[in-house]
Amino acid sequence: MAVYVDETTRLLVQNLTGREGSFHARRMRAYGTRVVAGVTPGKGGSDLDGIPVFDTVSEAVEATGANTACGFVPAPFAADAIGEAAAAPGMRLVVCITEGIPAQDEARVVSYLRRGGGPPLIGPNCPGVISPGKASVGIMPHEVCRPGPVGVVSRSGTLTYQAIHELTSRGIGQSTCLGIGGDPVPGTTFVDALTRFEEDPETRAVVLIGEIGGETEEQAAAFIQQQMRKPVVAYIAGLTAPPGRRMGHAGAIVSGSAGTAAAKQEALQAAGATVVTYPGDIGQAVAALL
Repeated sequence: MAVYVDETTRLLVQNLTGREGSFHARRMRAYGTRVVAGVTPGKGGSDLDGIPVFDTVSEAVEATGANTACGFVPAPFAADAIGEAAAAPGMRLVVCITEGIPAQDEARVVSYLRRGGGPPLIGPNCPGVISPGKASVGIMPHEVCRPGPVGVVSRSGTLTYQAIHELTSRGIGQSTCLGIGGDPVPGTTFVDALTRFEEDPETRAVVLIGEIGGETEEQAAAFIQQQMRKPVVAYIAGLTAPPGRRMGHAGAIVSGSAGTAAAKQEALQAAGATVVTYPGDIGQAVAALL
């Protein structure tokens, strides 16, 4: 069983005709994802390699039955694009790849979705989600994935890819892999993802990749201790990061003693997770648990 996306995913790509949208739409379709529509205002009625293009999300959904949206919309307009996709009838999931969205815009749209009971949002500033062998929505390198029983959730895109590679190289497949993004206001949290993996009967273990800044890893640790029965392997990036220095993601900044990698490691270890020091140790740790 997959989490978030599967064979029933019917994908529309926002800004399909842009450079990134067209490139990754072709990759997603080549992988087997059912890419049924694109949305680019002003280009409705055209198509991209047989994928019909519409002016609005509502038109695309009505015509094609799309139930998942993936956005490659430029940062100044991305929050509005998320809101438009989330408001469409029957929308099950919204994924936003775009980075550089103003924090105020992110806070506004994430708050809107949570208050209004809208569909889950993965991102912004993330690589998306893949259920190997079933569907890929975003920019995940599907070449390193294989179907299996391990869920992967990460704040870092490239560390997601490395974790998947470490698993695959040991013959360990994945149920679903998602990058939740490292911005200060993520649409999906670690706890959201862990809840789904805990409920998925075919996910036997989970890999969690965090980083410095914020408190989402500590919240995940509390959830693991209180509610998870499945084993978790965790890696926290940023052990050597200097205090007060922003590292990579907008959310990866340490203030005082809060949000340090060491504090996150301690919380996860106390919760019963297996914490590794190097990302290259993830595969071995998961193999030992399985």
